[in-house]
Amino acid sequence: MPETPLFLAAETIHARVHALAADLDRGGSESMHLVGVLKGAVMFLADLARAMTTPVTIDFITMSTYEGVQQAGPPRLLHDVRIPLHGRDVILVEDIVDSGRTLRFLQEHLGARSPQRLRTVTLLDKPSRRVVDAAADYIGFSIPDRFVIGYGLDFEERYRHLPYITELAAEEPQRGV
Repeated sequence: MPETPLFLAAETIHARVHALAADLDRGGSESMHLVGVLKGAVMFLADLARAMTTPVTIDFITMSTYEGVQQAGPPRLLHDVRIPLHGRDVILVEDIVDSGRTLRFLQEHLGARSPQRLRTVTLLDKPSRRVVDAAADYIGFSIPDRFVIGYGLDFEERYRHLPYITELAAEEPQRGV
């Protein structure tokens, strides 16, 4: 019997993002600095920030890890944050934690900036793919080892606009349109 395709409806995502925002709001800070990992976390970060009642500031960091559906090697920092993190309550906002390499790199990189507190929230977690010890403090959904698209997640820059998350169809061409 074939596996049921992974699908997270827009309403399901919306409800979970609001629950994560409430969890972060209970963190006891007067303000938080959200650092989104471009490009995948943009939709999640925007919805999360709008759902929070705690005042937030926002910055972005850009990493390179994937080529198509394959990891391209160790994480590379392409664009760093611009706002100083020293003494701030920093929330690293990730779209997905897979091998854990990027998350661990970013936790160490941002932690070296002496934030008052550094926490991580990820929309999706694939614990079965972990190759390094790295964990998010807040997780939207744990998912099986499937390549997913939608709600900011892409395949070759396509599908980010989808309001839901689903797995890339097996018949999807691996290059080009």
